Amino acid sequence: MQERSDRMRRSGKTIVFVPTMGFLHEGHLSLIREGRKLGDDLVVSIFVNPTQFAPGEDFESYPQDLDRDIALIRKEKADLIFFPNQKELYSTGFQTCVSQEKLPKHLCGLSRPTFFKGVTTIVVKLFNIVKPHIAIFGKKDYQQLVIIRRMVKDLNLDIKIIGGQTVRESDGLAMSSRNSYLTPEQRPVALALFNALNKAKALLADGINDAAKIIAASSELIKSHGNTVIDYITICDPETLEDMKIIDRPALMALAVNVGKARLIDNMLLNPK
Repeated sequence: MQERSDRMRRSGKTIVFVPTMGFLHEGHLSLIREGRKLGDDLVVSIFVNPTQFAPGEDFESYPQDLDRDIALIRKEKADLIFFPNQKELYSTGFQTCVSQEKLPKHLCGLSRPTFFKGVTTIVVKLFNIVKPHIAIFGKKDYQQLVIIRRMVKDLNLDIKIIGGQTVRESDGLAMSSRNSYLTPEQRPVALALFNALNKAKALLADGINDAAKIIAASSELIKSHGNTVIDYITICDPETLEDMKIIDRPALMALAVNVGKARLIDNMLLNPK
């Protein structure tokens, strides 16, 4: 992979990279299509990264279908599919990690304290292997996108990071590989996340800019669906992820909710009048 990327760079090709954990859906494919527009050589990786899963999380059961993924990526005319195995990326004695001090201590990082160290470590490893000029990440994983942008800036990596828009089902549910965990009964319950975001948007439009009141109303809506356990609902600064008390400038509302065994996340930018 490194040798191929070196050849591409020497020939003046712009390498665009879309890293995934596989089990692709329309959200991933939209990133791949965007990547096709931005450069000459489009690389898509598939790797379920063990270091971002804590004990008891769904690493062993994470959905995978490599043959289907390959067929979908080929249809989108990517130039290369890179799917290394765990031993290639984490050899015996591996002990070096990349971590951040502040951004992971918000949102998902509070309940998953090891998650983002695993994410930043694998992403910088993939960057060093694929050697892209441009890399694309989805905005549904907004905290991850902010963290990767910060890492690229802090480590002086010569890579442009692009954020791809969240892709939703026709009823508004954000597309996610973990949606496959939802039972038919739980599927409509999962809409509670999107409904809560829209509730917040409507309240803000009505002149309510107190973050605590909006969070309380959203929490009540989610709990009314039943079979939901809220991990967090936060209204914060889109860049620092620090909590905001009053929405007097653009704010990020982000939430994580367990619906059955599926841990779902979603977010929306709120803009006051």
